[in-house]
Amino acid sequence: MKINLSNIKKAKKLLNKNECIAVPTETVYGLAGNAYSSIATKKIFKLKKRPISNPLIVHYNNLQDLRKDCFTNSTFLKLYKKFCPGPITFVLKLKKESKISKYVTNKRNTLAVRFPKHVVLKYLLKKLNYPLAAPSVNISSKLSAVCSSDVKEDFGKKIKFVLEGGRSSIGIESTIIDLTKKPKILRLGGLKINKINRVLKKNIIKDINPSKIYAPGQFKLHYSPGLPIRLNAKKAKDNEAYIILKKTKTIKSNYYFLSKDGSLKEAAKNLYSTLRKIKNSKFKSIAIKSIPNEGLGETINDRLLRASKY
Repeated sequence: MKINLSNIKKAKKLLNKNECIAVPTETVYGLAGNAYSSIATKKIFKLKKRPISNPLIVHYNNLQDLRKDCFTNSTFLKLYKKFCPGPITFVLKLKKESKISKYVTNKRNTLAVRFPKHVVLKYLLKKLNYPLAAPSVNISSKLSAVCSSDVKEDFGKKIKFVLEGGRSSIGIESTIIDLTKKPKILRLGGLKINKINRVLKKNIIKDINPSKIYAPGQFKLHYSPGLPIRLNAKKAKDNEAYIILKKTKTIKSNYYFLSKDGSLKEAAKNLYSTLRKIKNSKFKSIAIKSIPNEGLGETINDRLLRASKY
C-alpha cells in the first residue's frame, strides 16, 4: 500500500496534541493515542465507553523502543522472532521507570504490547517518539471496525481523524499471551495457538474466561452486533439471518456465507463485516450454523459465543 504522507503528517500532528485518531492494523482498526499521555489515554476510554479496569494494548515500532518500558525474556524473544510484526500481543512486566500512563495499565505492573504489521501504522510509529495505545475502535462490547467506513458509522465526528489503510487483512483481534510467569493464552485471536505451541515445543494453557478481567477481550459480552444470536443452529427461524461457513448451492435472501470454500482464514476476515451487514438489515436475530472448533474456527466461535451474551 502506498503511504499518503499528508495523512501521516496530519495523524502525527493530532497525536502530538494528545488527540485520539483511528488507525489501521492488520487485525482490526484501532483507536490510538499517545501511550505516555494520561490526557490521551483517558480520551480513549471515554470515546469507547470502556471500563477503566480493562487495560489497553500498546503498539511499538521496534524492540529497542519496547525495552524502554518492559522487561523481555527468552520466551518472548522466541515468539517475537517468529511472529513479529504480526497478530500477537504479549503481556510483559513493566519497568518502574516506564513513562506508560497508569490509565493504560489500570495501575498494574504489567503491559500488553504488540508490533503491528500494517505498513501505514508501522510508518506512523516510526515518525513518533512514543508508542501508541490502540485498542479496537468500537463502542465497548460492540463490533470492531475492519475498515474506515465502519469507524465513521460508529463514531461519526467524535473521532477527529481516520488514518486510511484499506480493509484489515486478518479481520479479528490479536492473540494475547501472558509471559510474566508461565506462558498462558489470555485471548484467542488472529494467530493460531498451535503455531505458538510449535515454537515453544509445548501446549500453552488457556485462561480466556477468568473470574477477574486482566486482559482485553475477556468480558463475557463482547463483539456484539446488538442482535440476539443462536449458536449451532441447524436452520433459521422466520425473520432471522443465517450465517453459514461455506457457500452452498442453496442461496436464500437470509443466507450469509463467511467463505467460498470453507476457509477458516477467510471466514475470520469476513466475520465482523458480515455481522455488521446483518445489523444494518431488516433481520431481528441471527442464527449461526456450527463452525469447526479448530484453528481460527476456535477464535471465531469464541467471538460468536461472547456476542451471543447480548
